[in-house]
Amino acid sequence: MRPFLTATWRYLVMLNYEVDPEVLRPLVPRGTELDLWQGKAFASMVGFRFLDTRVRGMAVPFHQNFDEVNLRYYVRYRGPEGWRRGVAFVKEIVPRVAIATVARVLYNEPYVALPMRHTVEMRDAERGTPGRLEYAWKVGGRWHHLAARTRGAPQASAPGSEAEFITEHYWGYTPQRDGGCAEYRVEHPRWSVWEVDASEFDCDVGAFYGERFTPFLRGTPSSAFVADGSEVSVYPGTRLPLGGSGTPGPGVGQAA
Repeated sequence: MRPFLTATWRYLVMLNYEVDPEVLRPLVPRGTELDLWQGKAFASMVGFRFLDTRVRGMAVPFHQNFDEVNLRYYVRYRGPEGWRRGVAFVKEIVPRVAIATVARVLYNEPYVALPMRHTVEMRDAERGTPGRLEYAWKVGGRWHHLAARTRGAPQASAPGSEAEFITEHYWGYTPQRDGGCAEYRVEHPRWSVWEVDASEFDCDVGAFYGERFTPFLRGTPSSAFVADGSEVSVYPGTRLPLGGSGTPGPGVGQAA
């Protein structure tokens, strides 16, 4: 099967927060269940560069290179081969109205289009020179942002580590309007990560993501790191059977 979308994802700032599972369960797509690490549920604020984007091999003018910031959490689905570890999204921000509209209307992905800007200071960061990244979006009359300062050179995540859990998910799950769930596969090589000396997250969490997230996202993240990223391929989605083997949460299909 040919990929539906190909791109390069680069310089992923990942701020990871332990969240009460009861906050996430109402959002869990039908047929999946929360994927826990050492018994803990996580949500991550992620900002990155979306580069050389192609849909079915074709570049769309003025829509190849852009930023994305998303709030995501972790789910799993039992496929024929065993557990498939994936992500689902609370909200995804891009600067292009066309991208957000297509994703929202055709795929029910929780995209919004907002003014965005970025700072990428990563010259020689692969060799250990300190770097800085910032992704910002404008809403409610002010700029919000997440940022990180890297140290050292990127290293492969240790097996069983929190960094491995956060970065090594290769499936996406999206609630559908009829209460079902779409599944799509994401293919990329294993990423390396930079350690982070300092991170920032400045956002009106309650207004943008819902008050239920405020006590968790306004605290200190459980971990923060920057993934180097790579070329990625996203394959066409399929519908999960309505009687999926995961445990659905209540209120499936609602996105904040």
